[in-house]
Amino acid sequence: MTKKLIIAIDGPSGAGKSTLGRMLARALNLLYIDTGSMYRAVALAVMESSISASDDIAVGSLASRVDINLEGDPDSLRVMLEGRDVTDEIRSEEVTGMSSIISTIPGVRRAMVERQREMGKRGAVLNGRDIGTVVFPDADVKFFLTAAPDDRAQRRFTEEHEQNTDVSFEATLAEMIERDRRDSTRNDSPLRVAEDAIVVDSSGLSIDEVFEKMMAAIDKKSGGKGGAQPAAPPGC
Repeated sequence: MTKKLIIAIDGPSGAGKSTLGRMLARALNLLYIDTGSMYRAVALAVMESSISASDDIAVGSLASRVDINLEGDPDSLRVMLEGRDVTDEIRSEEVTGMSSIISTIPGVRRAMVERQREMGKRGAVLNGRDIGTVVFPDADVKFFLTAAPDDRAQRRFTEEHEQNTDVSFEATLAEMIERDRRDSTRNDSPLRVAEDAIVVDSSGLSIDEVFEKMMAAIDKKSGGKGGAQPAAPPGC
């Protein structure tokens, strides 16, 4: 049986991790795990509870017991919180802000890492900020995906503007710079480049161009045995 690969994709917000993670998972016939969505689901659970986000112990305890699942194929991934589909809810500006805060809590990160390891051990493409350094330090291939702040902010602004026309590019850029600062300076699992990661700068490149570079790197690292499969038709 062909060994199932574990592909780690780390990087700052807006670098294209989710889009490229889905594309790689489909091409390689692997499970896709968007770890950011898991933290967003915890954030929503905190917002819907009576727990204060500043109570690290209570938030960590909630994260360890709340039921979070990812369902569906890479192109139609649904995020389930206690059996409820919250895929759209967790993309709100309020949840985004809360997830940035609670994701720095050590107890939350420990709870999510444990779940991510269990979900990904059969082979998966995982994206996040500490996949190659903490969650799967022995991943078969590690990428650190980045881009210039303006490029990343423009991508995020385009996504969020569809949901909220009051969002400005300037506000999106400022929030992204602050998120980068928090992610890079937190004590628990800070955002950093793994020593053996392949750094891919997507500035000025199309998604397809970045995808081709990543697939070539996977093929080279796996000796041509990456197990790539023809993409299935949408909905299959």
